Amino acid sequence: MQDEFWEQRYAEPGHAYGTRPNVYLRSHRELFQPGQRVLVIGDGEGRNGVWLAEQGLDVVSVDYSATGLRKAEALAKERNVSIATHCVDLTEWDWPEDEFDFVVIIYVHFPPDVRARMHLAALQALKPGGQIILEAFTFDQLSHDSGGPPVREMLYDASLLAEDFQQAEVIELAECLAVLDEGKYHVGEAAIVQARIRRFLT
Repeated sequence: MQDEFWEQRYAEPGHAYGTRPNVYLRSHRELFQPGQRVLVIGDGEGRNGVWLAEQGLDVVSVDYSATGLRKAEALAKERNVSIATHCVDLTEWDWPEDEFDFVVIIYVHFPPDVRARMHLAALQALKPGGQIILEAFTFDQLSHDSGGPPVREMLYDASLLAEDFQQAEVIELAECLAVLDEGKYHVGEAAIVQARIRRFLT
């Protein structure tokens, strides 16, 4: 049913989460250098991947939804940049290893039975020294109506992420309240966790 949900959402007119990049991602703009490679998982309609391409990065955007990725490609064309897109189920994907300078994970919530494995795959997709930039909803988001999975087991917190990434260097990891303005499905006060994780050099 997940594929049907996302196909229907991205088939709606406009862009479900807007065309502007995520604020936390944009706040790390100084990290990005032209020519670096970045994997954007769950990139949907491309707001983050296209923005990264505008910074001169070599972008690979993956998502569950072919409809979303077609919109991402159209947005890239409109902005005069290019991105590579792959329509995949990340739980079955043959993840690349040691290839990327960054992996971007913005509001990608995995079920608990695969979450740790997916986060490890994201870490291993990085080159040594590469970084994950992640933002997600916390358990407290259940008391807000600004978006995110409506079930507790799909939500995260800082301690859970620290456990998932214990094989890496945690540079930033914090829970906070933020006011979202991302299209029509992420609007209003939200309980979120933000993380920046670096793969060890050896």
